[in-house]
Amino acid sequence: LKAAPVSAPSQANKMMVWTPVNNKMFETFSYLPPLTDEQIAAQVDYIVANGWIPCLEFSPADKAYVSNESAVRFGPVSCLYYDNRYWTLWKLPMFGCRDPMQVLREIVACTKAFPDAYVRLVAFDNVKQVQIMGFLVQRPKSARDWQPVSKRSV
Repeated sequence: LKAAPVSAPSQANKMMVWTPVNNKMFETFSYLPPLTDEQIAAQVDYIVANGWIPCLEFSPADKAYVSNESAVRFGPVSCLYYDNRYWTLWKLPMFGCRDPMQVLREIVACTKAFPDAYVRLVAFDNVKQVQIMGFLVQRPKSARDWQPVSKRSV
């Protein structure tokens, strides 16, 4: 038996390979370029319009990712233990927030207070009792552990 000749699909040359080197991402929107202030404001509007509870968290760069160095292990009983899911809370969650500008002001205050930290905005649904979304609003300028969109693939 002979295999029939197969030509490469025309789309094959458009496929890319994700590089794992210096290409760390965070939650929702991480695959996109950094969000502009206007895009962050649109997401804040969406969070507030849905009645979700906005909350800001921050973390120094060396503690932002899960690693064996930043994890506390308790032996075999910690199977599937999810480390670093919580960062330091910026103030309290904004319960009852109906003004998107209030959230935007807190983002500015947090990023000014911690310019070299990762800052993310998360939204909680108090009915479903879950985190609905979370995304970075600041990546430190000193961060060297990610690539711009144009360099994420080889």
